[in-house]
Amino acid sequence: MKTMPIRLGYFLMAMVLSAALLLPVPAVASVQKDGVHITIFHTNDIHGRVLESDDNGKAIGMKWIAAAIWQQKEADADTLAFDAGDTLHGMPIINVSKGENMARLMNLSGYDGMTPGNHDFNYGAVQLQKLAGMLNFPMLSANLVDQAEKGYVFRPYKSFELNGVRVAVFGLSTPETAYKTNPANVELVKFLNPVDTARKLVPELRKNHDVVIGLMHMGLDTSSEYTSARIAKEVPGIDLILDGHSHTKLPVPVKVGKTQICQTEAQGEALGKVELIVKNHKLKKVKTALLDRAAIVNEVEGPDEGVSEALQAIEAENQKVMSEVIAQSPRELSGARELVRTQESDLGNLAADAMRWGAQADIGLVNGGGLRASLPAGAVTRGDLWKIFPFGNTLKRVELSGAAIQKLLEHSVEYVPGSFGGFMDVSGLTFTLDAAAPAGSRVSNVKVGGEPLDSQRLYQVAINDFTAAGGDGYDMVKNAKVTGEYGTLEEVFTNYLKQKGFGNIAAGRIQIKK
Repeated sequence: MKTMPIRLGYFLMAMVLSAALLLPVPAVASVQKDGVHITIFHTNDIHGRVLESDDNGKAIGMKWIAAAIWQQKEADADTLAFDAGDTLHGMPIINVSKGENMARLMNLSGYDGMTPGNHDFNYGAVQLQKLAGMLNFPMLSANLVDQAEKGYVFRPYKSFELNGVRVAVFGLSTPETAYKTNPANVELVKFLNPVDTARKLVPELRKNHDVVIGLMHMGLDTSSEYTSARIAKEVPGIDLILDGHSHTKLPVPVKVGKTQICQTEAQGEALGKVELIVKNHKLKKVKTALLDRAAIVNEVEGPDEGVSEALQAIEAENQKVMSEVIAQSPRELSGARELVRTQESDLGNLAADAMRWGAQADIGLVNGGGLRASLPAGAVTRGDLWKIFPFGNTLKRVELSGAAIQKLLEHSVEYVPGSFGGFMDVSGLTFTLDAAAPAGSRVSNVKVGGEPLDSQRLYQVAINDFTAAGGDGYDMVKNAKVTGEYGTLEEVFTNYLKQKGFGNIAAGRIQIKK
């Protein structure tokens, strides 16, 4: 099988598999009595969080990540850096360029490879391949092929030689992408069974490599059919897995057989560091650590100058994009905290409508705590929408029973008339609220599409990723089957306003019992 541009023809399989380049080794290297020491940095699920201010100030910031990587590389030639996906999309500083700004920053940060995650397909497969072409390191995925299964979309693996130690790094992408993103984003590609792919590839890599590393966007969620743990269990010969997708924080690796699995959680809040000790061409020891911003700032001389300058230029460019007018609002739609967290609001109704439309769901739900600003009257800019949805939350579609929806609605109104960030505005659904009744018995007359809620029926529900993870105490959603994943709420809202306008957002979906 061969690497192929999706619209540009093919290369022969043999050419691709033999083209794994060897990393040139600088003069300085780390050979100690106990063997060759190899340092590997890894990130995953950054979701465009490249600024220190991102994720409520918890993000490390790319200028510090780059500083840590480059300082280690300058001190020790036996150093590599990888990303396990869901990095090229997420925040406006990255999204407005369809990921090209992230490619610029990663090129300056010392990375040696990455594997694409499901959200990296949010711009479509053609744009993702364009981004891969911009990178000065390879995109790796051994189970991503064209629809005819005649060629790889990206290189399956890359070989490195570090002080005589031969290291193979192969990529795997989650097949969940096929149904968790917009179908149009993946219509030109196909995801092969990652377990079968690894079973075929790993024995071949072991023939001429001392260390085999899987760079995977698979995750550890037990609800997923394919996980990094399953691959480690069913495919012997993988020494280390650098994982992503499940946003799992692993201060200590998960060990499955002889394979160690590492993951840094998400949102650019930690930089993973692994030290491999190899002697006589055998892996003897693995040491790991997770570094937060404080740890990095304490160790490096300062932020990386190249990345800092690039970020300043990108932010200046983005100011022009943020001023783009998206729609004309007939009036101000208030996002005042005391309103959206206590009662039905026009802004909440509009957001829920947009989410239901974007996910092609039966029901749309938006938590009041996720609405952080008002929509102004008159010209509405892209910047205005990002003020409303500043967290980079993405849209998900989950499958919930009518019984679970009843529990969800009861939780939503549990604190009325008090303020609660989890108070839900709704779309495609109506109900009656009796605020005087005991908590847990306040919701009645629930209808979906005008029909009574069926406790046994499964409904498709559009929510944000925060709620889907059980945020605000929505435990009844946390383990729900995810049937679709889409772009950021700002992107969904933008497309909805451009195509549908404001519609009927007047109050009345939640009837108050007098």
